Amino acid sequence: MKTRSLKLWLTAALAIPFLMTAALAQSLSTSLANLPEADMLIYISPQRLLNDAAPRVMSEKDVIGMRATFADMKKSVGFDPSTVDYLVFALRFHKPAGDLSFVAPDVMAVIGGDFSADSLFSLAQLTLQDRVRIEKHGSKSMAVMRVDPIATEAEKMPMLKSLVDVGAVPLSANSLAIGNLPYLKSAIDAADGNGRINPALVASLMRDPNVLMASAGAPLTSFAKAFGLFGTETSPRESACNTPFGNFYSSITISGTNFSVRGAMNADNPDTAKIISSLISMLMKQGLDAVEDKQAKTLLDNMMLTGTESQMFATIMKSIKLMPQDNEVVWEADIPQQAIAEALKPKPAAAKTEAKPVTSPRRPVRRKRTR
Repeated sequence: MKTRSLKLWLTAALAIPFLMTAALAQSLSTSLANLPEADMLIYISPQRLLNDAAPRVMSEKDVIGMRATFADMKKSVGFDPSTVDYLVFALRFHKPAGDLSFVAPDVMAVIGGDFSADSLFSLAQLTLQDRVRIEKHGSKSMAVMRVDPIATEAEKMPMLKSLVDVGAVPLSANSLAIGNLPYLKSAIDAADGNGRINPALVASLMRDPNVLMASAGAPLTSFAKAFGLFGTETSPRESACNTPFGNFYSSITISGTNFSVRGAMNADNPDTAKIISSLISMLMKQGLDAVEDKQAKTLLDNMMLTGTESQMFATIMKSIKLMPQDNEVVWEADIPQQAIAEALKPKPAAAKTEAKPVTSPRRPVRRKRTR
């Protein structure tokens, strides 16, 4: 009886981490499902980057200093970056305007975690004071600020007009969105249940909930939308460009003592997947040969890349494996954490050499003759 109870206890203890991971992944997917329509997403896990990845590539002294800084932030503003569950960057492309002018894509960042979104929102208002104005949209209030440098450029390039006003809004009790005004309004509408993101994009992004970083998107669809294949904002049209070709996923995770990169791109069919895989492999080989070339090393030096950094670049290039797999081109790489740690080490300052003063040659002194 005792043996059976012990087995049950061990089974439950081992199942708890998996259940917690599954619950967190479900909660995160639910949060992302409330975002507005997007064409590309970049997901970052600050918790894993700061708590799991940073200690592997930073010195113990730097890690202690970083955590002390976070503790001070927690005391002063009530916000600790290491408790942030997710940071998501969203990009949304537009159809051309009625006059066929190009419209800049919308950009938004959403942060969520163990913090009060309303408190951060109030703190931002107090800090910026007269530089922000409050606008109401739906059930939410947005703090909006005009970005003067972009406004100046927008006078020359009208396509930037949608990026002139940037704002912030609490989407929930523990999530805050920052972005240009049209996208923030769409985020508020999506939180209320209107115009939400395609679930397939979220599922692609979160296929592995344990990643440090991940990205997913549909570049071909974005191109088709931006260049009028779906019509304009005033005159929409049906497009024959309804293909998942180019849709991609990529991620970075920790695996043992390596940082693992995994990804895939839809190539429509096996033949196209083989062609694209061969083409990219050839280009990567040429790039690797160029890195080992003397002239390329000189170029890297001019770009202020040290020998360690160029070596890390070569290590990454060599570790990438690219291959066709059914209708996809898949890639994978395992980068030793030691290589990244070496590249991130502070470089010793170059010794200063004191310049010797330039002295002009002494002229011979002429002696006066006395008669």
